[in-house]
Amino acid sequence: MSGGLEVAGDAMTGALIGRAVEPAHGETKATQHGDCLNCGEPLVGYHCHACGQAAHVHRTLAAYGHDLLHGVFHFEGKIWQTLPMLAFKPGALTRRYIHGERAKFVSPLALFLFAVFLTFAVVSGLAGEMHAPETSLKDIQVQLRGKPLDQLAVQLKQQQQLKTSLTAQIGKLEAANADTKALEKQSDAVEKQIDEIEKAQSFVKGEKWTAIGPLNTGWPRLDAAIVKANENPNLLIYKLQSSAYKYSWALIPLSVPFVWLLFFWKRKFKMYDHAVFVTYSLTFMMFLTVVLTVLGFAGTPLPVVPIAGTFIPPFHMYRQLRGAYGVSRIGGILRTLALCTFGSVVLMLFLVLLLALGVMG
Repeated sequence: MSGGLEVAGDAMTGALIGRAVEPAHGETKATQHGDCLNCGEPLVGYHCHACGQAAHVHRTLAAYGHDLLHGVFHFEGKIWQTLPMLAFKPGALTRRYIHGERAKFVSPLALFLFAVFLTFAVVSGLAGEMHAPETSLKDIQVQLRGKPLDQLAVQLKQQQQLKTSLTAQIGKLEAANADTKALEKQSDAVEKQIDEIEKAQSFVKGEKWTAIGPLNTGWPRLDAAIVKANENPNLLIYKLQSSAYKYSWALIPLSVPFVWLLFFWKRKFKMYDHAVFVTYSLTFMMFLTVVLTVLGFAGTPLPVVPIAGTFIPPFHMYRQLRGAYGVSRIGGILRTLALCTFGSVVLMLFLVLLLALGVMG
């Protein structure tokens, strides 16, 4: 119950924040008379033409509650005009908004902000928080610290001898065309044990040590940050989740240059056009994540969610490219393939940014 309330609260917060950046054009035809209470200019409409303040102001608690509901539900009123087009006619929505039809639809940025809040609320509320394994690297290090170097050296020598013996046995079986799978599996396990003992030796000797072995990047601050992250992986995961939430807007400037590359020789398409395209596209992907998360949580048969998550995004990008830029079918297919590749690059760049913020923060 509390999880549902948190999701609803985050969704409402997202709507209010989206509303804060959403222009109020085309939402009322009321006309006011008199002077503006802010600057004194004569009123000729619903807002003062000089300072922009609303002509009619309230000073009651009920009116304050009305403003809250209006901010959420009037924003949602536009959503019901925008979402169907975003889902089924994304190219037309993008083109119409770029060409000036702003009052009918939620602006890309406002809808994106709402989608970010809703996505993280639903994913964290239903899928739960991510956690590192219960046995942390720090616990393992404490256990290893009690072992003397000579004991580790004896264990290492024993495992190396066993590895040599297994390699010889495998060679004989291969010469006889016999099955070697069991011995190869045992050999891999021994090799892994050798690697763990070598890591333990480096740690006992006082070297900086992580899950990937002795650490020396040449940047002391980075070394210290990585060791700290290994000692407390749950803190790193929390920082990554928090950074993904706070810096999701960075996906827009990271993506726009790649879309520009698809049309850089066509001067009629401006960077603003690409920004609108990217923002609406990212917004749809977030709403799709919400839907697939809910379907997975509701027990939808296993193939449905991964299949939908694999094929719907490129199909949506294809539809949006064709509708927004007027490209041919072949041009749309080729650009969609390129856009899928660019999307992978953007996600990698975003992940690197999150890791840098998480490790160095």
